[in-house]
Amino acid sequence: MNLRSAVKKAKKGSKEALLQLIMEEKENYYRLAYVYVGNEHDAMDAMEDMIVTVYEKIHQLNDPDAFYSWSKTILVNLCKTMLRKQTRLVLKEEWSDEGESSNPLENSDRDMEIQDMLLQLNEHQAEAIRLKYILDLDYSTAAKVMGVSVGTAKSRVFQGLKKLRETFGGTAYE
Repeated sequence: MNLRSAVKKAKKGSKEALLQLIMEEKENYYRLAYVYVGNEHDAMDAMEDMIVTVYEKIHQLNDPDAFYSWSKTILVNLCKTMLRKQTRLVLKEEWSDEGESSNPLENSDRDMEIQDMLLQLNEHQAEAIRLKYILDLDYSTAAKVMGVSVGTAKSRVFQGLKKLRETFGGTAYE
C-alpha cells in the first residue's frame, strides 16, 4: 500500500492503515523520541501518546505526503511537553551501530563527552545538530520537525558546528 492511499484510509478511520503507516517508521519514531527524553520507558510513552494524537487529529492533515514529517513533529512536541512536566532535561544521543565500540563503557564515555559538548550550544543549535547528525534527517525534514524554514535549520546546524569547532578545536573539514 502506498503512502497516499494508506493516509486516505487512515483519514477515513482505518486503524489498520494508520498502524501500518506507523509500523513502517517505528524505529525512526523510537530513535527520535529517545534522543529527546533519554530513556526507553519515556520514549515508548511518547510514541503511544503520538499514536493517539495522530489518530485523533489525522483529519487535520491536508497533504498525505507530509504524514511522516507531521507525525514526527507531533512526537517531538509531545517529548518536549513530557520534559517540561518532568522539569528535567536529559541530553542522551542515540548513535547508529556504525563505529561503535563493543565496550559499553567506551560508548557511555563517548556519549557523555558529546552530551557535554552539546551543552555548550543553545537549545536550538543542539536540537538541529541532533536531528541532522544523530538521527540523520535531511534539512527539510529537520526544519519541519523544528517548525522553522530550511534556511533556519541549516543556519542553526552551521552556527552550532562553528561554535563547537571554536570551543573544542578542529576545522570545518574534520
